[in-house]
Amino acid sequence: MKDNFDLQEYLSKGIERFVADVVKATLKNPRESAFMLKFAAASAAASQKRKAAEAQGQHIPSFLIASITSQCNLHCAGCYSRCSHGTVDARPTAQLTDDDWLRVFSEADSLGISFILLAGGEPMLRKDVIQAAGKRQNILFPIFTNGTFLDEAYLELFDKCRNLVPIMSIEGGKENTDARRGRGIYELLIRNMDKLHTRGLIFGASVTVTTQNIREVTSDAFLKELSGRGCKAVIYVEFVPVTEESRELAPGDAEREYLKAELKRMRQELPEMVYVSFPGDEKSSGGCVAAGRGFFHINSHGGAEPCPFSPYSDTNVRDTSLKEALNSGLFRALRENGHLMEDHAGGCVLNEKRELVESLLALSLHS
Repeated sequence: MKDNFDLQEYLSKGIERFVADVVKATLKNPRESAFMLKFAAASAAASQKRKAAEAQGQHIPSFLIASITSQCNLHCAGCYSRCSHGTVDARPTAQLTDDDWLRVFSEADSLGISFILLAGGEPMLRKDVIQAAGKRQNILFPIFTNGTFLDEAYLELFDKCRNLVPIMSIEGGKENTDARRGRGIYELLIRNMDKLHTRGLIFGASVTVTTQNIREVTSDAFLKELSGRGCKAVIYVEFVPVTEESRELAPGDAEREYLKAELKRMRQELPEMVYVSFPGDEKSSGGCVAAGRGFFHINSHGGAEPCPFSPYSDTNVRDTSLKEALNSGLFRALRENGHLMEDHAGGCVLNEKRELVESLLALSLHS
């Protein structure tokens, strides 16, 4: 990492570019464009809050990931969360309530956090929490959903609360999507995209990138199909293997370089959509931005974790504030000892260094 690298400035500029790109992508939709312009002003004010906190020695990340439920109705092939027992079929007890989450969202707003990604499990099983999120208009809530619960009531909610943006998971065309997510899911997603487009609602697509589908999901044919149906954002998430058998599906250096080049091309040649990759090029952001450097994860039971792919926690937001959670022993050890900037094989550094994280967690819990 360069000595003069300014993470806060890097992340703030990234948000400004993202918001500007979304405004451009929604110019033909007056209601969406009006909301995004209003959100741009709120995002700028949030950036000033984070800068003021930074000057006082408190780093506030620009976004959070909130897994609002661990329940899911699908059994997607190779699902990291289900394989690591983070996702189950039945709704568990003792998960955070909608009031708990509203308190988290309100505190995030006061701290200057601009984005909270709602995940699961399947987040649309928690309509109560999504309704709570709709009340915090200064925050944009991308909802990472499998799309199977989109009904008229949700369409009305998304129409009323434009800060709620469904991001539907798709793996390319019908063959790849149904092979991973289940028979008939692709056609259901296409119908849902058309419903959202007809209502003039902004939505995006989330793509799990593997060695098998990387060419298809970056092709003009796939992207123009999404754009033609009204999609405004494509978020590429690298596949994280949970077994030795699935390791061959994980992108390597060659695939990451290919995706990086394709993202640059897409932004130039297909600017009607916004393109994001995760974890992306960690070198350009001074290393991994988990554990509160750029974001952190709150699981459905309130545990504050470095990242969804690093599910370890020594504090719970039920018992503490977000600001205090950011300074947990585990988060501090990861940030201050340089572990987030260490060389690794690529992809998710914390998933690769699981034994290290476990040892740091044990030290934190016993200190």
